[in-house]
Amino acid sequence: MTAAAEPVPNPDPDTEIDQSWVIKASAIAREGGARLREFFAAGVETEYKGDVDLVTVADRTVETLIRSRLGEAFPDHGIYGEEGTRDQLENPYRWYVDPLDGTTNFAHGFPQFCVSMGLEYRPKETTPEGADGTLVAGVIYDPMRDELFTAELGRGAQLNGKPMRVSRIGQLAESLLATGFPSRKRHANPNIHFYQEFTLRSHGVRRAGSAALDLAYVACGRFEGFWEFNLNPWDTAAGILLIQEAGGRVTDFAGNKFQLNSREILASNGLIHAELMDLFADMFAGRNLSPLLTPEEFARLRAGAK
Repeated sequence: MTAAAEPVPNPDPDTEIDQSWVIKASAIAREGGARLREFFAAGVETEYKGDVDLVTVADRTVETLIRSRLGEAFPDHGIYGEEGTRDQLENPYRWYVDPLDGTTNFAHGFPQFCVSMGLEYRPKETTPEGADGTLVAGVIYDPMRDELFTAELGRGAQLNGKPMRVSRIGQLAESLLATGFPSRKRHANPNIHFYQEFTLRSHGVRRAGSAALDLAYVACGRFEGFWEFNLNPWDTAAGILLIQEAGGRVTDFAGNKFQLNSREILASNGLIHAELMDLFADMFAGRNLSPLLTPEEFARLRAGAK
């Protein structure tokens, strides 16, 4: 899982990589994570952003902290945060910040959440309207396990300072996958059907409630793949770079280049990516599906067994 990774060449030689980005951002993420641990131990009041979208005082407090620290460390960088921060977005460098990815877990006392920070370079003169720039740095910190996942463009990915790579499992049938479900309008989302089909074809599917950590786990080899619908840039920016620098692949469900505003994400170790895409194609076309035993059928079998 943490075998030595070979150096990855910078795919964008015109983009200069500053190693202080990850060093400083890691310290900020650790400070934010320490505050999350304090809130978690004390318990926090929750409120709702929408019908079922939770937000806590921890989200807002830690985003304010990260905003302040990033401003001190990188005064010419923009910040795009989940809880409303929109600072200097006209500048070429932009941090996508989720101060607490896994808010629902946090609010229920389930210790699966993280701080996620991804840095994009998007100079106006070379970035077309609506297009992504280049992800150049990523930091995800799990404060409950004290695990720090980091990546720099062209310099590989690390877990607590040690090089990490994606897993070498090459078949879906031997893979452990992850996904997530929307907190609202679940009836309008088809993911339960994908969950069923992938569960039947793999070693299992985990639904742990933090997309950023799911992506980090693909990068370090704990998962072979991850998919989800309707994520936001602050959910994915850091994790995408982690996976790419660890040797994996990130696209949409059809294999097209992933964009930060994409409504779907498919991430993998690269070895099972084609198999995952084939299953998505079959599902969207209604081919080769595996119906489950219905509750009524099971009830009849259960009654017959008595």
